Amino acid sequence: MPHAVEVVGLSKLYGAKRAVDGLDLHVARGEVVALLGPNGAGKTTTVEILEGYRVRDGGDVRVLGQDPQSGGRAWRSRLGIVLQTNNDLAEATVAELVRHFATFFPRPRDPEEVIASVGLQDKAGTRARQLSGGQRRRLDVALGIVGRPELLFLDEPTTGFDPQARRSFWDLIEALAADGTTILLTTHYLEEAERLADRVIVVRDGRVVAEGPPADLGGRTARRAVVRWSQDGQTREVRTDTPTRTVVELTAELGEEIPGLQVLRPTLEDVYLSLIDGSPS
Repeated sequence: MPHAVEVVGLSKLYGAKRAVDGLDLHVARGEVVALLGPNGAGKTTTVEILEGYRVRDGGDVRVLGQDPQSGGRAWRSRLGIVLQTNNDLAEATVAELVRHFATFFPRPRDPEEVIASVGLQDKAGTRARQLSGGQRRRLDVALGIVGRPELLFLDEPTTGFDPQARRSFWDLIEALAADGTTILLTTHYLEEAERLADRVIVVRDGRVVAEGPPADLGGRTARRAVVRWSQDGQTREVRTDTPTRTVVELTAELGEEIPGLQVLRPTLEDVYLSLIDGSPS
């Protein structure tokens, strides 16, 4: 099947600044993709172009087979968008909001089922302004999925959550993905990307600098283990694809007890930081 998102050579300028500079990316149908990068990398601009809220200066973009710049109501009804902040209609109750948003779409989900799916059935009669941060975020997701979207955009979905609320929210997103929803999320939480994403795309200076499954991001070299030990009063280390062999060789050289021995494997955060800094792993 065609990709849900296909982008080739995307560019966007603000005066002399290139916010997006020849960016390529694709998202397969049913895939969960995390878009990572430092502030100012071009993530938000890229997503806004994909959503049809911002006009690009160059490149070819297709979202659900349609150019977002010419997407009409029928196309928009196939998208779900959860913005980072959303304070509209704060005086309405959870049930009123979800039922109201359901009227915007040709084939909406049942509002009561949606409210239950995000864990807000006990808050259905509560005004939006009275919800906690985590509960409000769940309401945002309910509004984003009530139209039965084929593609769901999540912008920093768990910012401000406590750890328990974040993990509960992850369970909800995993359930949506299991139901076949394609999801593109931006996040600053590397643990979140590792938990939710089938694939991670790292953006720096308006370009994709790496992509792949979280466990393989950066390639084999970036995932080399570091064997570290103390010898002659100095800390020594070696990067290796075969840490067990290295430890065996050190044991033969230094004896069974190797002072300060550590075997360290790069985390997703280590690899990500090396990519956005532009330094070798």
